[in-house]
Amino acid sequence: MPNYQRILAAIDLSDEAGGVLERAAAMAKHHDAELHLLHVVEPLSLAYGGDIPMDFSEVQLQLQKQAEDALGNFAKKLNLPKTQCHLLSGRPDGQIHELAKTLATDLIIVGSHGRKGLALLLGSTANGVLHGADCDVLAVRVGQQS
Repeated sequence: MPNYQRILAAIDLSDEAGGVLERAAAMAKHHDAELHLLHVVEPLSLAYGGDIPMDFSEVQLQLQKQAEDALGNFAKKLNLPKTQCHLLSGRPDGQIHELAKTLATDLIIVGSHGRKGLALLLGSTANGVLHGADCDVLAVRVGQQS
């Protein structure tokens, strides 16, 4: 097993993020690796195809602030400095790849819902990260198991 030096845990700030963070913290401790947290806020214009007839800039700012607060709370639980917490905006898989390269990450940890059928065909962030990463990717199963 490789000895990881720098681990990037990409989380979605849902209730399930705790499980991903537990696994990331355990991996970082086991490998004596530096752990970084990342959350990507997807712009509403991306989520809704860019044709929004209303100004959602205030809503976007609120989403950004909520994400910043939540990410800070997760960092406190893990005793991580602010320099190891990253809040970006854009398409999650692309931003995860970009930060992983910038940080010279050798392991990315993401949550995966293990979708099947149509949801699998439509893709997911975990799938996008896996297929574009230059380093190892650990997909931690989250949500209900069936």
